[in-house]
Amino acid sequence: MQQKQQKITSHAFFSPGDDCLEAIITAIDEAEKLMKICVFTISDDRITDAIIEAHRRGIQIKIITDNNKLHDTGSDIRELAAKGLDVRIDKTRSHMHHKFAIFDDTRVLTGSYNWTRSAAMYNHENILVTDNLSIVQDYNHEFDRLWNGMMKYNPGGKSRDEYRQDDEY
Repeated sequence: MQQKQQKITSHAFFSPGDDCLEAIITAIDEAEKLMKICVFTISDDRITDAIIEAHRRGIQIKIITDNNKLHDTGSDIRELAAKGLDVRIDKTRSHMHHKFAIFDDTRVLTGSYNWTRSAAMYNHENILVTDNLSIVQDYNHEFDRLWNGMMKYNPGGKSRDEYRQDDEY
């Protein structure tokens, strides 16, 4: 009996421009159950808003990020954690510099693209999206290994919405 071979679909995207941004948002919008995000930083509010919307839809979301970058001006990591998303950070002086995400254990999005507005507007960066099962499994193993070794992040602060509500009173 011949083993059925997987039909692999892969696409590459490049910036500057909105192609990479749209690839990320499309992948987030199409997620049905689970997203594992492992990125250096998130500061593009358009991506953050898509992640928050996925969280509202009931998608389980885990985020790993760099412990130093979460304090940068414009970082949305505190916002995401304040909204109740599971966020873990590294505990080292070195950078957690990965830029990948796994969607429903069936697709990986990876590349040099930082999840920032500058990446969309100015930088020459790239993203590859693939459903190659072997690659998805490799990224899943790396995410789980990192997740188990990282520290849970507690923002200890308010989300943007909570600050806005306070301003109304």
